[in-house]
Amino acid sequence: MGNKLHIKTGDNVMVVAGNEKGNSGKVLGFNTKRDRATVEGLNMIKKHVKPSATNAQGGIEEVEGGIHISNLMVVDSKGVPSRTTRKSDSDGKSTRFSVKSNIEVK
Repeated sequence: MGNKLHIKTGDNVMVVAGNEKGNSGKVLGFNTKRDRATVEGLNMIKKHVKPSATNAQGGIEEVEGGIHISNLMVVDSKGVPSRTTRKSDSDGKSTRFSVKSNIEVK
């Protein structure tokens, strides 16, 4: 089991570095071996698809590519991108909080 990440699937994130800097979107999934996240509508790449039973034509599709998680920052409920910190309660269960606004990240 790897380390806990500062972002989760479904989080709204903003890109802070790279070609997509300043854009934001929802996290769709992760590639934990390469520390990359797939963000909805960002870093679009062209993928060549062979013809199959479901896609008889085949062709070139545009799909989301991965963005390294170090280039992503969670956007809190106020719409402010911020780093996150974890605070644990008496049960030992940890919750994520925005560093800038000290609001719990859901």
